Amino acid sequence: METAAAAAAAAGGSTVDAGGLHSVEVKPLQLILNRAFALIYLFAILALFYNHTQKILNSTNTLISFSILISDLILAFMWSTTQSFRMRPLTRKQCPEKIIKNFSTNEEIINFPALDVFICTADPYKEPPLNVVNTALSVMAYDYYPIEKISVYVSDDGGSELTLFAFMEAAKFAVYWLPFCRENRIIERCPDAYFTSNYKENSETLKIKLMYESMKTRIEKVIERGKVEEDYINNVEELHAFTKFWAAGFTRHNHPSIIQILLESGKDKDITGYGMPNLIYLSREKSKSSPHHFKAGALNALLRVSGIMTNAPIILTLDCDMYSNDPSTPQRALCYFLDQTLRPTLAYVQFPQRFHGLNEADIYASEIKGLFHTNPVGMDGLSGPNYVGTGCFFRRRALFGSPFSFEQPEIAELFPDYVVNKPIQAQEILERAHYVASCNYETQSNWGSKMGFRYGSLVEDYYTGYRLQCEGWKSVFCNPKRPAFLGDIPISLYDVVSQNKRWSVGLLEVAFSKYSPLTFGVRSMGLIMAHCYAHYAFWPIWSIPITLYAFIPQLTLLNGVTIFPKVSDSWFYLYVFLFLGAYGQDCLVFMSFEGTWKRWWNDQRMWMIRGLSSYLFGTIEYLTKHLGISTQGFNVTSKVVDNDQGKRYHQGIFEFGVVSPMFVTLATASIINLVAFLKSIAQIFKGDQHLDELFIQMFIAGFVVINCLPIYEAMVLRGDKGRMPTRVTIFSTFLAGTLYVTFAFLLKSV
Repeated sequence: METAAAAAAAAGGSTVDAGGLHSVEVKPLQLILNRAFALIYLFAILALFYNHTQKILNSTNTLISFSILISDLILAFMWSTTQSFRMRPLTRKQCPEKIIKNFSTNEEIINFPALDVFICTADPYKEPPLNVVNTALSVMAYDYYPIEKISVYVSDDGGSELTLFAFMEAAKFAVYWLPFCRENRIIERCPDAYFTSNYKENSETLKIKLMYESMKTRIEKVIERGKVEEDYINNVEELHAFTKFWAAGFTRHNHPSIIQILLESGKDKDITGYGMPNLIYLSREKSKSSPHHFKAGALNALLRVSGIMTNAPIILTLDCDMYSNDPSTPQRALCYFLDQTLRPTLAYVQFPQRFHGLNEADIYASEIKGLFHTNPVGMDGLSGPNYVGTGCFFRRRALFGSPFSFEQPEIAELFPDYVVNKPIQAQEILERAHYVASCNYETQSNWGSKMGFRYGSLVEDYYTGYRLQCEGWKSVFCNPKRPAFLGDIPISLYDVVSQNKRWSVGLLEVAFSKYSPLTFGVRSMGLIMAHCYAHYAFWPIWSIPITLYAFIPQLTLLNGVTIFPKVSDSWFYLYVFLFLGAYGQDCLVFMSFEGTWKRWWNDQRMWMIRGLSSYLFGTIEYLTKHLGISTQGFNVTSKVVDNDQGKRYHQGIFEFGVVSPMFVTLATASIINLVAFLKSIAQIFKGDQHLDELFIQMFIAGFVVINCLPIYEAMVLRGDKGRMPTRVTIFSTFLAGTLYVTFAFLLKSV
């Protein structure tokens, strides 16, 4: 992989053909400019710390100066980790048309490897089964891929009969949907996406749409009732499945393993007589006394069950709401897996997370362009992008040890190269599958540590990719023009920051573990690549400088204390360069990846909001957890869309609506910054203060005020359900006053 990148650089940025199936391009001018800017900015940072040292030695307000120094040290560290992504960025293109199956002659240009698809869901009320069904149907309809080589496994960690019922309905609908897509060369293989697009209306599409609406209605009515009643059960086999598993004493945290074969390749046919893919429902065994390991545990159960049943060499992992948007996606992944120069160490091919339903300005920065688009391009020039939990094609072998050593599974059937030669419904196969899905199977084993998806962090996707690359595996970033997968996004601020808080806890679990990127990572993958992973692991510490800069300059401004250089001071221009350099580079990178000004502005706004909410409270939760204090643990982000919320979201209106401590810090900061900014303006007009002395502090307060406009609107001007709760506003006002009085007392005492 690095050889291809080096070759591209040596070729002056020209595209290098890598084995005929894909190409690599590096832009040497971009590399030179990135590295030159990093060097200049580094000298500016060193000058800043020299200035800080002088201030601390000569200042009477040592505590304030020290706080600003700590903030700038963390900002400098995080800036250095960001530069790691910009040392060797490269882009790739694939040629999937060279390996697409010729259906007109039923001829395979290559010998397609079998593909196992893992889809995970956990709560039928937060993750509607209809959405999961749409995701499954979109990958089942990969008709450019030999259908008999596709197996779709659905892991239901909620153990819900509602989800199983939804997939029984999906299996019946698939008999009509798959040939419809194949014969009409449909691009949108997700039924919901297709029927909400500008599709061609005729008698055939109307018939299929009526079938889909009928399935949708049946699923939604069962969800509404909360159970599968007998009038919705069609045959004895379905009745047996529900009565066998969901018996008395069954709970989502205490139940036997459930494996239900809904479609079997080679046995089940569609209405045209064409074969169907395997479709298997799984809910691993759970007991109150056994560890659950959340999503990573579910994925490892899928890895073992699929090993017993099909053991495909390629695995696709998908979130329940991340449907396939391009039927050529598997071929794009194969462009890399079939390259013999990459094959020995290639663990996975990661596609970016992209989303449908974003409003024009993306007010919550849900696109997360850095994580899903710009940073992976930089990592691809090193050892490859991190695993983001969905839209990723794995080589099964990579989950069983390093490229140079192999971890022995407990039973021969789990070996990656084991050939399954029995039907998936065979009694022996089903017994084995139930056995490896048992809750105690992993006890005193290497699962989660040296084999499979890794345990030890709430962000098991990031941690798994990191550990695999520490072992010597590489990865590839595949970012085609047409999004390969599209997912849902949270449309309320509370859901956004709650999701980020969970990530923050998990990232800190890695940052301060024995596998920290700054220690273990540097030894295993080198300084630059380790710094890329350190950027994510230490994400939550953004909360320290953001929180301090949200309060200290403003509280000193309110008390008439200057802490930054005057405009007439030569050091002032250093601060200007540091601010414009960091923000300017960030904006330039964002815009170069098809970004817009509005979206960049909201991206930097959400960076500050996350710093005062999810990063801050995630850090607090991590600390309390390690002090032995009970915490919330894993929470599923709601995928349910409220109509009024949806309307406000698409109007670009922030959604608060609930009482949350995370909103208290936001509201308090917005009040203090507004009061400080207005008071300083009044003092300047009255002649009590000079703009020359207060400019930087006023600029910081004013910049925060501009970013807080949606918060002021939610506190004062709005009357809808999404406004800032009155209790939060009142408490935040009281807290702001308390902070002002306390800070004034501390300054006087010093």
